[in-house]
Amino acid sequence: MNSPAPLQPGRYYHIYNRGNNREDLFREERNYRYFLQLYARHVSPVADTFAYCLLRNHFHLAVRIKDEAKTSQVSKTREVSTSEISPAPAKPSQAFSNLFNAYTKAMNKAYGRVGSLFQDRFGRIEVTSSSYFLHLIFYIHFNPQKHGFVGDFRDWPWSSYHALRGAAETKLNRAAVLDLFGTVTQFEAFHRGLVDERAIAPLIEDDFA
Repeated sequence: MNSPAPLQPGRYYHIYNRGNNREDLFREERNYRYFLQLYARHVSPVADTFAYCLLRNHFHLAVRIKDEAKTSQVSKTREVSTSEISPAPAKPSQAFSNLFNAYTKAMNKAYGRVGSLFQDRFGRIEVTSSSYFLHLIFYIHFNPQKHGFVGDFRDWPWSSYHALRGAAETKLNRAAVLDLFGTVTQFEAFHRGLVDERAIAPLIEDDFA
């Protein structure tokens, strides 16, 4: 199998991964919260996040890899800081790998398991148009309903939908998302519709059940 292309600075991606052999990634509420804490530590320094959804055995993200100069500067700053336990890596792809490794170690310790928790290579598809990006955000939020975890995706607590439409402080790039949709009202209205998945098939080529 060919190795996936490294994540490139300044580009937008749909990032996704699932449990090895379809194993659950999240068993309890505390698992979701801890994953997001690790995400903020390892990935936020190298990527802007626009949307996410964590499901029991897989997850989806919409991100933009930060410019190389900014990423390098963050890494250099953290390298000289003695208060940082886990310095941010310079390479974005490695940042995601560090996230998965840290979470796997914690889950193995907590539940007495061994071995890999995630599928070997995380999926990444470059998003090259604002139209695709807009539909991808909806698709990510709709995923819990699509897979039958809830009857209405708005009831799923582990997605970015409510944070994006709210006013509370968030690490998400909410301003950019709302600018893409127009207003909060238009964001909500778009999410009341249905997206033709054939139109965004290149962005969801390896969807998970």
